[in-house]
This record gives sequence, C-alpha cells and structure tokens, in this order.
Amino acid sequence: MPADLAFAIVLIVKMAVTAGFVLAATVTAERAGPLVGGLVATLPIGAGPVYVFLAFDHDAHFIAQSAVASLAINAANVIFALIYTLLAQKRSRAVSMGLAFIVWLVLALTIHSMTWSFAAAAAVNVVAISLSIWLARPLRQVHMPVFHAHWTDLAMRALLVALLVGVVVTFSFQLGPSGSGLLAVFPVVLISIMFILHRRVGGRPSAAVLANAPLGLVGFGFACSVLYFTTEPFGTAVGLSLALATSVGWSLAVLLARRHGIAV
Repeated sequence: MPADLAFAIVLIVKMAVTAGFVLAATVTAERAGPLVGGLVATLPIGAGPVYVFLAFDHDAHFIAQSAVASLAINAANVIFALIYTLLAQKRSRAVSMGLAFIVWLVLALTIHSMTWSFAAAAAVNVVAISLSIWLARPLRQVHMPVFHAHWTDLAMRALLVALLVGVVVTFSFQLGPSGSGLLAVFPVVLISIMFILHRRVGGRPSAAVLANAPLGLVGFGFACSVLYFTTEPFGTAVGLSLALATSVGWSLAVLLARRHGIAV
C-alpha cells in the first residue's frame, strides 16, 4: 500500500474515532442538566484522543511541552466560557458567541506568541479560574428544557472535531509543541454546545451549562499539570493515563460534593 494512502486511511480512522467520542459526550452533556453538562463538556474528550495520536508520532518531551501550551490555553478557554455565560443572559447567539470567540482568539494569539514556563501557565490559570468561578456562580442553576438534537447538529459537531484532529495530527511537526498543544484544546466542544443549545433552549439555560465549565476546567488544568510532570519520567502512556484519571476524578469529586450539599 502506498505510504500516502496508508497515512490517509489512518488519519480518517483517527478523525472518526475522536468525533464519535465527542458526539457521545456532548449529547450526554445536553441531556443531563447544567452541572453534569458543564463537567462532561470539559473532560478531555477532544484533547485526549488528539494527544494519544500525537504520542504516536512524537517523543515524551514533545508531549510534555505541548501540555504546558495546553495549560496556558486552558485559561483562555475559561475566559471564553465566562464571557459567553455573561453575554448569553440577554444577548443573541451571534453576539454572545461572536464576542466571546474574538476575546478567545486575541488571548490565544497572545499566549502563542509567548514562551511559557509551567509556573507561569499555572499562575494564569489560578487567576482566570478563580475570577470566572466567582462571577459565574450565580448563573449555574437554571431549568434545562427537554429537547432532541437534530441529525444536522450531530453532523456539524462530528465535522468540526474531525477537522481539528486532522489539522493537528497532519501538521504537528510544523506546528511544534506549542502550536499542537494550543490546537489540541481548541474549544470545539464548548462551541458546539453553545451553538446548539442557545438555539434550541435559549440563552440562559445554555449559559448555565457554560457557567459550570470553569469548574470543570479546573480538572483539565490539573490533567495538563499531571501530563507535564509524569510524561518524561514515566513514559507517554503512563502520563496520558494519569492525566485522564485526574480529569475524570476531579469531575466525579465535584459532582459528589454538589450532591452532598458542599459548595464548590
């Protein structure tokens, strides 16, 4: 089999696998209420498979450095979710998503233009997450109307995620660790939830899901940190496994805390 054809087949399989994960997770998020929706949406359901595929082509040092870039961009994703949450209370989908994405793009380009240490990326996350959780807390609890996603909504999500995987995996050598880490955490899941929910159920219920996202992104920040510290000493497989366990464990801990009346 020609090398180009083999690469294309493998790439298509990678794109399809990741799209399937994201579809399953986002449908769950939309039907389970704002808290579960926000926590599921911020699990590494998009970034995780991308990192696995990157690990096939790059060494542990590349993955560790990409994790620092992803941690820095995580702060931009937190701000992205917060701005949408605040605007969607009264503004249209186009205005809420458009302005939030413009801010995200400016932040992402600024972050990409800088050289980040782990300490600096972690500090930015602490500030962004603390501010966002405080501002979004009153907007978390809203009744979520029942709705059924149309097949075109699902197809749109699958296409977005598949394209993201294709770009990152194909151009990771040209993008380097920083560019790959940035694109790996592009907020495609958050965008798809905003786009679909705002139209289907309205701004406030959609915003309630995103109001819980900063809390979930705490776990993603911990996952990036674990990936950074464990990948080189213990290997990529161990690092990725521990990072996934960290993110899932955080979300479960938050869910249990809320159900027992503990304020988080």
